[in-house]
Amino acid sequence: MTENKLTKKYGLPTAIAMVVGIVIGSGVFFKAQTILEMTGGDVLLGVLAWLVGGAIMVVCALAFATMATKYEKVGGIVDYAEATVGENYAYFTGWFLTTIYYPSMTGVLAWLSARYTLVFVCSISPGFVENPVTGPECMALTLMMLVGSYAVNALSPKLAGHFQVSTTVIKLIPLVLMGVVGLIVGLANGTTVQNFTAVHTEVGRMPLLLGAVVSTAFAYEGWIIATGINAELKNAKRNLPIALALGAVVIISICVLYYVGVAGGATTAELIEKGATVAFTNVFGGVFGNILNLFVAISCIGTLNGLMLASARGMYALAARGRGPAPTVFGSVDGETNVPTNSAIAGLFFAAFWFFYFYGSQLAGWFGGFFGFDSSELPIITIYAFYLPVLVRFMIKGTEFGFCRRFLLPALAICGSLFMIYAAVAAHGVQVFAYLIVFAVFAAAGLIFDAVCRKRG
Repeated sequence: MTENKLTKKYGLPTAIAMVVGIVIGSGVFFKAQTILEMTGGDVLLGVLAWLVGGAIMVVCALAFATMATKYEKVGGIVDYAEATVGENYAYFTGWFLTTIYYPSMTGVLAWLSARYTLVFVCSISPGFVENPVTGPECMALTLMMLVGSYAVNALSPKLAGHFQVSTTVIKLIPLVLMGVVGLIVGLANGTTVQNFTAVHTEVGRMPLLLGAVVSTAFAYEGWIIATGINAELKNAKRNLPIALALGAVVIISICVLYYVGVAGGATTAELIEKGATVAFTNVFGGVFGNILNLFVAISCIGTLNGLMLASARGMYALAARGRGPAPTVFGSVDGETNVPTNSAIAGLFFAAFWFFYFYGSQLAGWFGGFFGFDSSELPIITIYAFYLPVLVRFMIKGTEFGFCRRFLLPALAICGSLFMIYAAVAAHGVQVFAYLIVFAVFAAAGLIFDAVCRKRG
């Protein structure tokens, strides 16, 4: 017999691991190089960029953590949208998350997981595959990664939770190790002091800082996904705010520590030219450079697992409200696994769709310049745009909270959200309009599905 209710099965450690694990993926390993390029090799300015980007994440996380103490249902941000703005706004927020935001990132992470797995294999066995990045073997492994992550989350959610915790711990090992040892080595040989005291006067510092913060903004994205398990989290009103706050602090600390450690392992010129791997090689030797690829692969797989967990519950969050296509179908929960199986299948389908779009736009060049937008980054525009009405309405409705939690934190989160939108537009230019066309098509489809369903109901 099917029981149409999710049970409380995740504890605080899993929630914290989800926040940290989803945000810390492949990006942190390579953003050190990107930020150095953006700042012209100014390490100190790069540290400031990590802190500014992290501050935006923290205030947004704390604002939604306050909401988590007041609202709890089945869908995280969808709950907050429904409670503050209304049912229709919540439906379109959930529809966007389900059909674009979650699956677009899930598809890209499946490709990154496959890519870095093959890069590691090729570092051990050169020539194992001809092209580990875009070759047919990588594409086949990507689909296997998608199906595998779906199977783990759909058939054994407890295993998925344990896997999330394990991969989070594993991915932190090279980050913390590089941060601590790289800093010590850099201080001993003078590289850290040299990199931090180098003078950069060619370009104004503010434009450089803005470009670097854009990179950290994309690296920090993903924390809101963890709010999607609040209906399955034990003592969610207490544990979810703690997980969001502690997770954000851990993420910022690790990113800054890693960046400083990398800056101690090589000169800025080496890092800009060769990436963070050269710092690992200089500090730990050549073998560790290959091991880094393995940790990157594990990091991506862990992030993929968390994103697939969110994707699997997207249609269920809509169906639980009687909205969207076939609520009775997507609202069912398997009696044995306590997973919304039909919703999980839909999540897998959308993730596969967005992977093929990413492949066509970013790897194969099928769509040209205008429609060849990066589907892993541009959805950030709309997720932060969706936050704005929720934050404003919470300031009106949160009468039981004091000034800081009712007004100050939401106001800071609104400023951070507006900055994120500006950063995405500034980084992608005219392709934003192409993305908005695709977004409008998906929104129209959601409107039609919902109208037909409600008419039949």
